Amino acid sequence: MDKKNKLMTYLTLIVALFVVLFMLDKFLDPSSMLFVVLKKGAIYALVAVSMNLLNGFTGLFSLGQAGFMLVGAYTYAIFTIPNGSRAAVYQYFNGGIIHFTVPVWGALILAGIAAAIFAYLIGLPVLRLKSDYLAIATLGFAEIIRAIFQWDKLGPITNGSNLLRKFPVFSSVLFPFIVGAICIALITLLINSSYGRAFKAIRDDEIAAEAMGINLAKHKQLAFTISSFFAGVGGALLAMYQTTVQASAFKSAMTYEILLIVVIGGIGSVTGSVISSFLFIACSEWWLRFLDTETYIGSFKVPLLSSGFRKVVFSIIIMIVVLFYSQGIMGSREFSIDGLIRFFRKRFGKKEKAKEVAAK
Repeated sequence: MDKKNKLMTYLTLIVALFVVLFMLDKFLDPSSMLFVVLKKGAIYALVAVSMNLLNGFTGLFSLGQAGFMLVGAYTYAIFTIPNGSRAAVYQYFNGGIIHFTVPVWGALILAGIAAAIFAYLIGLPVLRLKSDYLAIATLGFAEIIRAIFQWDKLGPITNGSNLLRKFPVFSSVLFPFIVGAICIALITLLINSSYGRAFKAIRDDEIAAEAMGINLAKHKQLAFTISSFFAGVGGALLAMYQTTVQASAFKSAMTYEILLIVVIGGIGSVTGSVISSFLFIACSEWWLRFLDTETYIGSFKVPLLSSGFRKVVFSIIIMIVVLFYSQGIMGSREFSIDGLIRFFRKRFGKKEKAKEVAAK
């Protein structure tokens, strides 16, 4: 398949996807679990791809993603709360000190910029570290950011430990998909550019990359900052999804979930991160939910089915996936139409040939 036909095929698939989403948005109940999976899956897909840019394509093991999502979520909420609602939201801080609003799209970009600025400042000292030390340092900074945003002295801006609310949210499933698709497309373009090739060179061998003339400090800082920018946009989308923002929700467990999605999808695979995001959300919040409900067959109670059992089964499924797919679902490969055709030919082509041989 030549490049022109391949591009047309992908465009057709994208258009078909958005047509299906538009139909679902019109005819399905917005409170259905399918909508929950689609909305949250689209948000987590963006954040997972942004983390993969850093961990998978640049080889920097960072665990600060939840902190940058927090910065993005707060930035979006602070600058989009209507002026008429600020007195109610900042009731303990005399209405706060910010008395203007920014349009939604502008606030999304501002959320990314704020997260990128934090990342740049944090990256100056921590990117000198490697491997586990970098992970511990970024995780520590994420926890520090979470504590600072709940500090009462910053209450006139962040509302302290109180909720931020009444900001614009999305009611349509199309919004997070559109924003996520644009951001993931930009990340993919970056990965396939000369900068992306430099990131991969650093991942594979820092000494060889430096010998080739690649400025390690500059490119590491660039990857860290860009990854955090998109994490900030993802945090803003998560704020819109949750309808409220509170720093206590952005714990290290959120970063671990995103890291797990990246590992399951395949470190170094954009499409792997996207696919595993939807599978992760669907399994954790929809398909296995029945396991938390006590079930009776007549007077006999089905054993084990009770609150919390869903997480046990989900953990077992994750272990099985990791055991059988040690490189993740996609490994370092990307989903492609040609690859899908080859897969079906390999699976069903042999059977057809066997039938032809048997007929002869």
